[in-house]
Formats: sequence, C-alpha cells, structure tokens
Amino acid sequence: MERIDTEISRPSEASGHRPMHIAFILSALGAGGAERVVSLIASHWAARGDTVTIIAFDAPEDPVYHEFDSRVRFVRLGAATEKSAGTSAMFRSARRAWQLRRALRRLNPDRIISFLTKVNVLTLLATIGGATPVIISERNNLARQGMNGLWRRLADALYQRAAVIVMQTERSIACLPRNARDRALVIPNPLLRHETKEPEAGARHLVAVGRLEAQKGFDLLISAFARISDLNPQWTLIIYGEGPERPVLEEQIRKERVDGRVLLPGLSAAPGGWVEHGSIFVLSSRFEGFPNVLGEAMAAGLAVIAFDCDFGPRDMISDGVDGILIPDGRVGALADALVRLMRDAPLRDRLGASAAQSAARFAPDRIIARWDAVVVQPWRIRDASRGEAQPAGLELTSAG
Repeated sequence: MERIDTEISRPSEASGHRPMHIAFILSALGAGGAERVVSLIASHWAARGDTVTIIAFDAPEDPVYHEFDSRVRFVRLGAATEKSAGTSAMFRSARRAWQLRRALRRLNPDRIISFLTKVNVLTLLATIGGATPVIISERNNLARQGMNGLWRRLADALYQRAAVIVMQTERSIACLPRNARDRALVIPNPLLRHETKEPEAGARHLVAVGRLEAQKGFDLLISAFARISDLNPQWTLIIYGEGPERPVLEEQIRKERVDGRVLLPGLSAAPGGWVEHGSIFVLSSRFEGFPNVLGEAMAAGLAVIAFDCDFGPRDMISDGVDGILIPDGRVGALADALVRLMRDAPLRDRLGASAAQSAARFAPDRIIARWDAVVVQPWRIRDASRGEAQPAGLELTSAG
C-alpha cells in the first residue's frame, strides 16, 4: 500500500538557492550501488533546502540499508514483489506504472530522477503526457544485463523522452538506443572513503563485494584462488554479499576444497564495513556499469585487482600505477596477479597509496556538483549535446 503525505512544505529561498521538490524513483532501498548513490545525492539536496522524496516499489516494512538525511521523505509503493496466480508479468508491470503515475500526480515534483533500466522504463511510461522533466540514469551494461525483448523494445521506444540520460562511462553510451544518445552525459559515481583498520597480526584477506549472481564472476574468483590457496596458506578469500548464486558458490567451494579458506559471510554489517577486513580487493565481474565497491576500495587505500570488463575498471584504474587490470575473464592471469600481490607487501602499499590519490577525482562534492547542474535546467543540458552552450562543471559526452 502506498503511503503519501500530500502536504509538501517548500523551503525558503533565503540562501539564494531556489528550492525544488525532487523525486527519486528506485526499485528498492537495499544494499545496492544505485541506492548508495541516491542516498548521497538526496541527502545533499535535502540539507541545502530542497524537498526530496524517494519513491520505491518495495514495502514500507522493508529495511533501508543506506543512511539518508532525516529530512528525506519516503513513499513505499509495496509493489516490488507482488505476485498472484494467473497474473502476468506484463500486467504487474503495468500496474506498477499506474501506481507510480498516481503517486507522482499527488506529489507533483519539479524534477523526477529514476535509476536502473526497468525503473527508467516504468517512470517514462508513468509520465507520458506530463510536463515535469524526467532524468534517467543507467547503472549497468545495457548490452550484457539480462533483460527480455519486451523491456528492451520499451527502452528503445521510451528513452528518447528523457530530458537527460546520465551514464557512468563514455563507452557505455554506445549501448543506448541510437535515438536517445544525444541526451546522454557522463557523471561517474561519487565515492565515499571508508576508514580502514590495522589488520590482526598475521591476518591476510582477499576481499570481494557484490550481489551473489553470475554477473559478479565470483565463480571465476573462487577458481583462481583455489589454484593458489595451498601455496599461500595465510590468505583467506572473503566474499561479501547475498543473492541467488549462494548455493552454487557454496557447492563450488566444497568441490574446489577451499572450505574455511573462502568465506561467504553475507552483507557487511554497515555500508563499507568490508573495507576493515581487506588486504587486497578483487573485482571479478563479467560486466559492470561503474563498480562502486572498486572505487571505495581504492579510496580506502587498498591494493586492487580487477578484470578489464565493460564498463568501468579501465576508467578507474591505470594498470600498474594504482591497481592491476587483468584481461577480461582470464582466470589463470588473475591467479598469477593475486600471487604477485599476496607475496609483495611493498607493492601492495605502493598501489594502495596511489589508488587513494587517484580516487580523489570521484570525491562526493565534485560529483554531486555535476548533479546540481543537471537538475537545475535539464533541458539546457540536453540542448548542449546539440552544440549549444554547456553549463560549467559538466562532462558532457554525446554520441550519434
């Protein structure tokens, strides 16, 4: 059941900033990277005096993993997992779009911002006929993520309706429908710096983080670690996260005979809490959009190793300078690189220090300033991709 307080109090303009009502739309408020980015941006805007509402399709009783400013409002539609016998997926999606349309009409925000492909499609459907600028954000590799033909056709038809499409890397723009690429601009993710602690004496941990699903390639990482674990008995691999592949990964751990050496502890107790346990961070993904956890590991000064997958790692790591890039999917090369780092503490220290310096370019204040510019006049950002004046501070990328 949706919960909406229709009485919106608009902040004053005494600070010189013209306050707006900004509505974010998400699937849920769990531990994902998109949710973390929204928590940072939404809290910033609420603190500066905007009215910020988060609309999510999950239930009111579902947990909120990331911290939000106390002034951020929440509308939980309770439609994310509703299923009933004989009800088609298409009907459920149409119903969610209708619920969203009703919520947006009641709230009447000045700007609408949605995250993730299916939510973007539902948002663009729900706002047909409306005048409020809709900004959508893609957070994954559109060419690789699992999506049936209907959703892809809807994206192809609807994405050109967006005022702006925020992408995370330049190369990812080529995945957009051709008729929507002139609306694309690149804003990488803001990266928080989580404090690290001195490891326990003798403790050595490889750390990986993400949803336990095929995209994240944890099966590849376990295979690589199994090849070298006997020769490096002081090291443990810890994979933080939850997801549908847990039983498969647990069976692989047994078959590879690395029980007790590869741990699946679930989610970290707090966002970024996994940093405290890491000596080396490993990103083994088959594809990405812009891996937050890789950036957070770099910001924390961990030595990092990543597959050179599409998209993100190559935009973040200079190979051999502030991390190590491995040819995409090469398990043997990953195992060799792990051994190299595990046995060379000075190299870990050097790469980690350089990584922390490199990650400063993704500091929240720098990235959120770009979002500030987009939300003020999104139609001007769109027009800039056609050769008109571009607002200062934006990295605009257009592809025809």
